[in-house]
Amino acid sequence: MNYFSSDFKLGILGGGQLGKMMLYDTRKFDVYTSVLDPSEDAPSRLACNEFTVGDLLDYETVVNFGKDVDVLTIEIENVNVDALETLEDKGIKVFPSSKTLRTIQNKATQKLFYRDNNIPTADFSRYAHTSEIEDAVGNGALSYPFVWKSARFGYDGQGVKVVRRYTDLIDLPNVECIAEKLIPFKNELAVIVARNEKGDLKTYPVVEMEFHPEANQVEYVICPARIPNEIAKKAELVALKTAAAFKHVGLLAVEMFQTENDDIIVNEVAPRPHNSGHYSIEGSYTSQFEQHIRCVLGLPLGNTESKVAGVMVNLVGAEDHTGNVVYKNIEKIMAMDGVTPHIYGKKQTRPFRKMGHVTIVDKDIAKAREVAEKVKKTIEVISE
Repeated sequence: MNYFSSDFKLGILGGGQLGKMMLYDTRKFDVYTSVLDPSEDAPSRLACNEFTVGDLLDYETVVNFGKDVDVLTIEIENVNVDALETLEDKGIKVFPSSKTLRTIQNKATQKLFYRDNNIPTADFSRYAHTSEIEDAVGNGALSYPFVWKSARFGYDGQGVKVVRRYTDLIDLPNVECIAEKLIPFKNELAVIVARNEKGDLKTYPVVEMEFHPEANQVEYVICPARIPNEIAKKAELVALKTAAAFKHVGLLAVEMFQTENDDIIVNEVAPRPHNSGHYSIEGSYTSQFEQHIRCVLGLPLGNTESKVAGVMVNLVGAEDHTGNVVYKNIEKIMAMDGVTPHIYGKKQTRPFRKMGHVTIVDKDIAKAREVAEKVKKTIEVISE
């Protein structure tokens, strides 16, 4: 199949920042792209060849969009899976598959999948409604503290809460959910696995994630992770086992905990390019976005090694600002060596909304982390 400068059409469900960054590479290769997103102002709008406004969860919309493309991929999990199944039956190649997405979309089925495939993960119980948790605590089936997670539509710290006492349950939505054992851990790690249809596999180096205490969002991603070699090997093997169990095609970001006893357990996965791989645009021989395109088109996988150490800082909306966005002090960070901002193209900011990221590269990881701290303190995402 000739993908380049031809009639071949790649469809992408979702036009957010991940789609936009994927399109950097389809432009580089001159692969024709068609994007579906509910927002007329989606970041991907200007970079694709065709843009359609439509609901990603509407069956008819997704089928009508997908039937006109040769290969369909995603940049967000919350899409209509029944529609993907219909498209697969029509002979459209869909990566990741509807089966994989069906499992991953629901945190309860995702956790059961790990249990069934002997993938290490925290113990959990599933509930049809949050209200059932009170009874479970009352009759001794569940004890504090635990982590409450909404089974559907959680992202970026939404739909997750540590429950330490009864009052923490009060404002939670009454939805299908899981209660997960709270694991004391030393580190949050992630490994991105790339896999094509032939089953060729490559992993990116293990990264370490530092989280914002209130927003429960990643503040820094550090590559390589500052962990012993044997822990990194262990994390890589768990990630490879997870990708193989899903028979996944595309990128699979596997988020993990390194426990106090140095066990590695899977927290959750994302079947697409991921925040933990943004550093790769500047830091790796092949960025995660190019790699995802290579995977879904069945092209040879690129080199996943890092050229230099990298730290990624998320740019999120300042807490007390809503409205037209201003990137205050962006010139100051651009004057620092090895610093590259990526602005996603969202005109409106609001508290903790992901508006961009900054990559800091240096031969020395400690130096990169130091500069990242400076970047974080200097730039502010505020409103006019």
